Amino acid sequence: MKYLCLIAMLTVSITVNAQTKSIKNSPPLTEASPESVGMSSERLARIDKMLQESIEKNEIPGAVALVARNGKIVYLKAFGMNKSNDPFKTDDIFRIASQTKAITATAVMMLWEEGKFQLDDPIANYIPEFENAGILASFNEADSTFTISPTDKPITIRHLITHTSGVGYGVIDGDKRFTKIYQKAGIVDGITKEPVLLADNIKKLATMPLHHNPGEKFTYSEGLDILGRLIEIISGKPLDQFFQERIFKPLNMNDTYFYLPENKYDRLVNVMTRKDGKLVAYESGGLGDSDFPKAGAKSYFGGGAGLVSTATDYASFLQMYLNKGELNGVRLLSRTTVRSIMSNQIGNIWGNSGAYYGLAFRVIDEHGEGIGGEGSEGTFSWGGAFNTQYFADPKENIIGILLKQTLNIGEEPTGWKFKVLVEAAVDD
Repeated sequence: MKYLCLIAMLTVSITVNAQTKSIKNSPPLTEASPESVGMSSERLARIDKMLQESIEKNEIPGAVALVARNGKIVYLKAFGMNKSNDPFKTDDIFRIASQTKAITATAVMMLWEEGKFQLDDPIANYIPEFENAGILASFNEADSTFTISPTDKPITIRHLITHTSGVGYGVIDGDKRFTKIYQKAGIVDGITKEPVLLADNIKKLATMPLHHNPGEKFTYSEGLDILGRLIEIISGKPLDQFFQERIFKPLNMNDTYFYLPENKYDRLVNVMTRKDGKLVAYESGGLGDSDFPKAGAKSYFGGGAGLVSTATDYASFLQMYLNKGELNGVRLLSRTTVRSIMSNQIGNIWGNSGAYYGLAFRVIDEHGEGIGGEGSEGTFSWGGAFNTQYFADPKENIIGILLKQTLNIGEEPTGWKFKVLVEAAVDD
């Protein structure tokens, strides 16, 4: 009963708009010449050559690449052919999978700014099913049954947003025991066409074992799906509605959705995979069906993987961060909150990798800045399972986005090459 009262109080007290007007009033992204913002057209053209060569080598079928600096898009091009032999176009819509996570984390921090919760609150305060979470103690290979042992501390919101909760990740989990346990329980890993609700899935997820004690290590997880449900509980709105009202509309992200409207179906890029050395259409299995997000129940809003978007839409989201929380005259986050999001939240869990994890992104530290192609200290990045990548360099005020749409094609080099070529095009 105490949880229901708390949730009711939070829902009633929620403000109509989390974003506010900003005195900075930074303009939306517009196109300009590379030279006008201190970049070299000739050097950016190396991206053309790199992507065209990768397509000719059958490494990728195609891509859309975007580069922006100082709030100006200086490079936006499409390469290659889609499954139906249609050329890729710069306004194509891509499944961005785990690029959804930063948007969910942003929504969490918007609500945190309003004083709705503390980051070190136990998630069980809001989703009571997590009160009995335990660590995997034994696993029966024959029938995927398991036992658990108690944790030494409760799972907090901070643990979930930093992937240190111990929660697993089903089909992509590095420990295949968890894959089998999640499959048996029918846990959705972020993408589904079935008539599943986020609330129901998270209640089931709360009964699954943990990898380890909360806070012990970084384990990539469904923590952002859980936080998507927290957003729904606190706001009293479905996650798709919250995103649309509080993030997408203010940032003019007009092509970002969980499920596409029918008039935009033809802009969704096909997923390709590798079979017998050839790139062919991906049909189903693993991360879902090829016609997601056009078909099915369209009822599941996964905070960890469900969105589709375009290069220009996601660039607006990243530019908001480069502007320290503001774009189009609207402030989504304060400068001080952005500083917290970009700060090291997990200590030395990643060791001497040259990067740390904040509250939404991988962030380059002072050691990583010396590694060629990683960008300046403070550069933040992530990507998605369908082979999409992005980075933003606050020191150089540069955004780089490379969107492809493949699964199970093996290692290919366009991601790291793109980052090097973008940074190498700085000419001032």
